[in-house]
Amino acid sequence: MRASTLAKNVVDNLGVLRDATQVVNLKVLKSMLGPAWRGLVEQRAKRSEITEIPTAYTARFDWAYHRDQPELASLYSKAKASQWNAETDLDWSIEVDPHHPERTLIMDEILPLEQVPAYRGLPRRQQQVQKHGLLSWMLSQFLHGEQGALFAACQLTEAVSSMDGKFYGSTQVVDEGRHVEVFHRYLTEKLGKLYQINDNLYVLIDALMSDGRWDIKFLSMQIMIEGLALGAFGTMRHHTEEPLLKELLRYVITDEARHVHFGVVALRDYYLNGLTEKERQEREDWAFETSVLMRNRFLAHEFYDEFYGHVMRRSAWNRLILESEFMSRFRTSMFRRIVPNLKRIGLLSERIRPHYQKLGLLAFEHDKAAPDLTTHEVLAA
Repeated sequence: MRASTLAKNVVDNLGVLRDATQVVNLKVLKSMLGPAWRGLVEQRAKRSEITEIPTAYTARFDWAYHRDQPELASLYSKAKASQWNAETDLDWSIEVDPHHPERTLIMDEILPLEQVPAYRGLPRRQQQVQKHGLLSWMLSQFLHGEQGALFAACQLTEAVSSMDGKFYGSTQVVDEGRHVEVFHRYLTEKLGKLYQINDNLYVLIDALMSDGRWDIKFLSMQIMIEGLALGAFGTMRHHTEEPLLKELLRYVITDEARHVHFGVVALRDYYLNGLTEKERQEREDWAFETSVLMRNRFLAHEFYDEFYGHVMRRSAWNRLILESEFMSRFRTSMFRRIVPNLKRIGLLSERIRPHYQKLGLLAFEHDKAAPDLTTHEVLAA
């Protein structure tokens, strides 16, 4: 890659780097440095259809097969009873038309496009084309995140210490494979558009896959990424009238609620009782760095490059999105599960709270950490 391109990528991501280094934890920054360079500067995921990420972790075998985690055993039973078949349980014969007069693909209120002057002046049909593009971008990121979750779930099943955790982890591997299947099929067969992975999301996946510590994998995937996905899927489901997408998300949401609960159960006692203060603070800082990357994941630069790169500067686009009503709603809906769960596992101390407050992510601090694991409760949350 040319030096000029590397320099441009550094400049383009200065805002992310500035936010991420508010908390100066040298160990966290060191562990994030490689993934950030590979994802934000080298943009490895956009240079090839296949990217290799080196992994380093310990697989734990239990030759006595201890079953001493009743909460995880119950979660395993719920997961077995909740399996679904993407081929037969969804009606793939439904036609998806972004211009359908009665089936709004995605409602304006959860998109930032109304904040863009150039968008407001477009004919309605062109606006629908851009809404189709932005929905495709969002679902593409969900797809890429689910592939990361599939690989991480395999690692977690190997690394978690309890046999009950391994049993439940095996069901999550199946869940994640199914999510990759349905999102890819919907994007390619129904929307006909697939975007590359966002650089910030790639950094997260690279960081959690290459880190050797089992609990960091749990923290990054189960609490942070899956928690954000749970909020995102629920918001999208409430703002689409397209029946196939609505039903697809219903199934995925019920799976994601179990995944987040798995992370809380697996980490709660370990973080509250099994760490030194220095180790706890490192996890706390890691969670904050991840929050910054996830917030910036939704700046939709790949969509911007296609539709607005010739109209406005990237810095202006970032400012518009970050200050928009859309982003305000995004923060409250997508992080509404993450922040309470961080508090629940002991990673929201007075030391770190001001940093979350500055990013506007404390709005739901006292909310319920997770919905009950029933379809009705999950979808109503």
